Amino acid sequence: MRNKLLLLFLSGALFVGFISNSCKKTADYLPTLLTTGKWQLASVQVAHFSGDTLLTTDTLYTACELDQTFTFNADGSCTFTNYSCNSQPVSTGHWSFSKDKLSLNCDMACDSAGTTIVPFKVAQILNLGQYSLVLRTGSLSTFYPADAKRQITRYGFVRVKTQ
Repeated sequence: MRNKLLLLFLSGALFVGFISNSCKKTADYLPTLLTTGKWQLASVQVAHFSGDTLLTTDTLYTACELDQTFTFNADGSCTFTNYSCNSQPVSTGHWSFSKDKLSLNCDMACDSAGTTIVPFKVAQILNLGQYSLVLRTGSLSTFYPADAKRQITRYGFVRVKTQ
């Protein structure tokens, strides 16, 4: 009887150890999802708000003939070609995830209508999957005055297969 109780206890401890160790690796696959292949820009929507009220939504670059691609490398570097539908030199920078893995931080400077901007300095990740990436940037503050003019830009990307 004592041996059966000991065997049951050891089996239970082994099971609990297995379950707890398998749950610790929650976000290790995110860098792999981001760095496998290139991301082609599919849509850009800019929402204009007054406080919490949506005033207008603009869809940008619908007639763009250029491939706009965002590439993330495993070494933490990144590139964006043809940002803002401008045929321009490739923009380069560095990327990282926030501590909670909910935001993308990127120091890449891009030319937009003759002005240098850092569009993905802090980009909220709405979706990161095998085939799609959706980022949101702009006035993302949780607290803002009721009449504050805000702008939020949503970038939608699809993965491009590399040969």
